Amino acid sequence: MEFGTAGLRAPMGAGISRMNDLTIIQTTQGFCRYLEKQFSDLKQRGVVISFDARAHPASGGSSKRFARLAATAFISQGVPVHLFSDITPTPFVPYTVSHLKLCAGIMITASHNPKQDNGYKVYWDNGAQIISPHDRGISQAIEENLEPWPQAWEDSLIDGSPLLHNPSTSISNDYFEDLKKYCFHRSVNKESKVKFVHTSVHGVGHEFVQLAFKAFDLAPPEAVPQQKDPDPEFPTVKYPNPEEGKGVLTLSFALADKIKAKIILANDPDADRLAVAEKQDSGEWKVFSGNELGALLGWWLFTSWREKNPDRSTLKDTYMLSSTVSSKILRAIALKEGFHFEETLTGFKWMGNRAKQLIDQGKTVLFAFEEAIGYMCCPFVLDKDGVSAAVLSAELASFLATKNLSLSQQLKAIYLEYGYHITKASYFICHDQGTIQKLFGNLRNYDGKNNYPKTCGKFEISAIRDLTTGYDDSQPDKKAVLPTSKSSQMITFTFANGGVATMRTSGTEPKIKYYAELCAPPGNSDLEQLKRELDELVSALEEHFFQPQKYNLQPRAE
Repeated sequence: MEFGTAGLRAPMGAGISRMNDLTIIQTTQGFCRYLEKQFSDLKQRGVVISFDARAHPASGGSSKRFARLAATAFISQGVPVHLFSDITPTPFVPYTVSHLKLCAGIMITASHNPKQDNGYKVYWDNGAQIISPHDRGISQAIEENLEPWPQAWEDSLIDGSPLLHNPSTSISNDYFEDLKKYCFHRSVNKESKVKFVHTSVHGVGHEFVQLAFKAFDLAPPEAVPQQKDPDPEFPTVKYPNPEEGKGVLTLSFALADKIKAKIILANDPDADRLAVAEKQDSGEWKVFSGNELGALLGWWLFTSWREKNPDRSTLKDTYMLSSTVSSKILRAIALKEGFHFEETLTGFKWMGNRAKQLIDQGKTVLFAFEEAIGYMCCPFVLDKDGVSAAVLSAELASFLATKNLSLSQQLKAIYLEYGYHITKASYFICHDQGTIQKLFGNLRNYDGKNNYPKTCGKFEISAIRDLTTGYDDSQPDKKAVLPTSKSSQMITFTFANGGVATMRTSGTEPKIKYYAELCAPPGNSDLEQLKRELDELVSALEEHFFQPQKYNLQPRAE
C-alpha cells in the first residue's frame, strides 16, 4: 500500500497490501514520528481519531479496532488523543481538529467503497486533508518505523490513560450549535409540511441527520428502516454509493411513495456525501447530479447570505470554489452577482486548503463543491459534509414550497438566469497501467509529431490543458496555472462550441473518467438541442479519444 494524500485505502485482510492491525500500527507509528518533527507542541495539543462502522469478521479487522490501535501508538509516545467512543461522520474529524486546535486528525473509513475495503484518512492542523509534501514525508516515516513498538497491540492500556479523551458529547453539541448559524428560515421550518425520506445506506448518518433537522426546527425525516442502522455487510445494496444513482435508492423510493414524501436525502456510509432525489409531476423520480445540487446549494447560500449582507462592497471579499471537473455554474453566478469564483484541482483536499488560506486572509468562503456529490456548505468544516448539506437542502426545499416551487423548477430558474450548464460524466474500467499510458500518450502525440488533437470528430478544439505535463495553450507562456502531477493523467479540452471535456485517471479506483459540460449563455433556452449536442460530443470523445475497442476498455456497468 502506498500512503498518498488520500491516506490509505485497500481491502481488509492479512498481508502488507491490506488493511490490518500491523499495517495500521506501522502507518500510525510513521505518522506519529512525522508529527513529532513538524510540531514541537504535539504533546500539548494532541490529535483526534474517529471511525465508521466497517468490519471484516474473516480477518478480525474493523474500523473501531483500527482506531484504538492508532490511539495506542500515539498515547504510548505521550501524545494526547481525542478518540470518539462511537461512530461519527467523517466531517466530525476535520471539525474537531479546527475546533480544538489539534495537530492532526485520523478517520478510519473507506467511505462508499465495497464492504471489504477500509481506509485511513488524514487531516492536518489547518483542518483540511493533507496535500503534498506531507504525503511523501509521512510515507517515508512509515518506512522508517515498520517494527511495531513494544505494547503496540495492547490497546487495553489506553483505557485508563489520562491522555485519552472522549470528545463525542461535547463535539456533537458544539457542531450542531455551529450548524444553527446556517439556519436562515427557522419560522418557515417550524411550519413546513414538506416530507423527507432519509437513508444512511447502512452507514453512520442516521442519528446525525436526525439531530441536524432538530437543530433547524424541521420535522424529522422518515428513515428507511432497512438501512438506518450501521451494517458492515451493506445487505440491501450492490454498491453502498449513492452516486451510482437509482439502484441504491430503490428502498427509499418505495418508502417515499408509501408515505407520500416528495424528497429523498441519501448519505454515503461515512456521511460526507449527499444525493437528493425529487418526485416529478410525471410520477418519475429525478436524482439530481452533483453538479445540479451544486447549482441549487450555491444559489441558495448566496441568496441567503446576500439577504443578511445587502452591502455590495462585501462582495469583493466573498468566494465560492469548485474543482476543475465540476460544473462551471458557480462561475456564471459569480460573474453576474459580483463575488469571486475560483477553480481548484480535483478533490476536497485542494478546496479545503484553499478555503483556509482565503479565510485566514479575512475573506468569506460561502460554498465549495465537487461533482462527486460533495458539498462544503459551512466552512467550519473544511471538507465535504453530507450532514450539513442534507439539512440545508431540506431547508431550501421547505422554503421553495412556500413559493409553490419544486427543487427542479428552481434549478430551471437558475439555468434560465445564469445560462444552461449541462453535464455528462462516466468512466471506463482499465486495470492495466501500460494501457492507460498508451491511451494518454496517443492524445499527446495525435499526429505523430508530438501535437495534441485539433478536432474530436466534428468538434473543433479551441484550447488544451494537460495537468500531467503542465501544458496550457490558453496561457501566454503555455504553462498551466494549476499545480501539475506527473503521477496522474489529466487532460482538459475546450471546444469552439462552448463545450469542455476532461479525461483523467482515478486516484482510488481502476477507472479512466471523463467529465463533459456544455455552457450556454443566458437566454439560450433550447435545452433539447443542447442535450443532443452534448450527447454527440461525448460519443465523439468515446470513439476518437478513448477508443475502447483498441484499448480493450470495459464500459461502466449500468
